[in-house]
Amino acid sequence: MYSDAQEMGRIMAIDYGQKRVGIAVTDEQKLIANGLTTVHVKDIFLFLADYVAHNPVERFVVGEPKTLRNEKSDSARFVDPFVKKLKKTFPAIPVSRVDERFTSVLAHRAMLDAGLGKMARRNKELVDTISATMILQSWMELMDQK
Repeated sequence: MYSDAQEMGRIMAIDYGQKRVGIAVTDEQKLIANGLTTVHVKDIFLFLADYVAHNPVERFVVGEPKTLRNEKSDSARFVDPFVKKLKKTFPAIPVSRVDERFTSVLAHRAMLDAGLGKMARRNKELVDTISATMILQSWMELMDQK
């Protein structure tokens, strides 16, 4: 379990896409990753500023799009400038990157396993939120191994 007595904020995961941004956060004890919402890409910094103003966030975890060859994917050209602006906008909050390969596939599988109908599985906002949750869970698991 990831925790540090000196750090009391939540960890926020961001699944940054060209149109939408999936957001997930941990609970205050950093035990559980919870899907929070999906935000339109143009509104992401307003959303983050409002969230951070009302909730302590100790770290951002941003999905890093990679190919099957473990190289940056085409999507990196959108994600990398976002991460740069994120660091500049919130300099006191560290940013970690985590491999996001297969999160969309896993999100769809989780929706199937949960018994969601076809219409719910077509909900791209829900897929983005679940993908952000999976990014956060994978980061938390990496921290547990350290």
